[in-house]
Amino acid sequence: MTNLDPGPGDLAADWWHAVISGFNTTQLPPISAPVVLGILVAAVLLSGPRQTWRWFGLYVTFVHELGHAFAALMTGRVVHGLRIGLDHSGQLLSSGRGKFGAVWSGFWGYPSPAVVGVALIWSVSAGHSGAAMSIGALVLLVALVFLRGFAGIFVAVCCAAIAQLLLVFANAATVSHVVLGLGMALEVGAVRDWFKVAAVHTRRRNRLASSDAFILARSTGVPSWLWLFGFATVIATSAALSVRLVWSMLI
Repeated sequence: MTNLDPGPGDLAADWWHAVISGFNTTQLPPISAPVVLGILVAAVLLSGPRQTWRWFGLYVTFVHELGHAFAALMTGRVVHGLRIGLDHSGQLLSSGRGKFGAVWSGFWGYPSPAVVGVALIWSVSAGHSGAAMSIGALVLLVALVFLRGFAGIFVAVCCAAIAQLLLVFANAATVSHVVLGLGMALEVGAVRDWFKVAAVHTRRRNRLASSDAFILARSTGVPSWLWLFGFATVIATSAALSVRLVWSMLI
């Protein structure tokens, strides 16, 4: 008698095939303005209201800390662990020689969600949204090795599960729309987080120790406002590129 129930090996093979298939180029037809507007509204609702930001903000913080980690690895530093809290706090533990690596890693926290956002939007415009989803799913799984604490593991597992389900069960158009919405939401989240850290330097100075700009200023002697300006420049440039890319996809 033939057993029709798929075994663990079959499920793993189907998942891996879905991941690999995601790297096939799939050109998304031009999107109508109402559809883009609807996706933008959904993105703003994820990053705007306090009720949804409480949860989506954890993902933005996760991307923020992954930005620190990736920048650290770029300069040869060793990443020992990554932790995020349910209050949207985050911490990366890394070590290495020389000051440049620490400064480079310290800079790429706040700009990272915006940079990832524009990369996701570009992937949709170039027909690589499946590849973006596949890479994202794999990065989330690899990140589990470095995560410490419940909140980070919870966010990574939930996001990885959603990414895997989309890869296996969703069609190319659905994946493209989800990736586009996620890219927009990360742009909005990056802007929101920048204003939050700017407020720390103007109205909530009792929390300065948690600011990347303050930590960078203390270690380099460069004023905090210049680091804030640097964050804002990258975020604004990413947002402008995102708008241009979305405009090019409209019918």
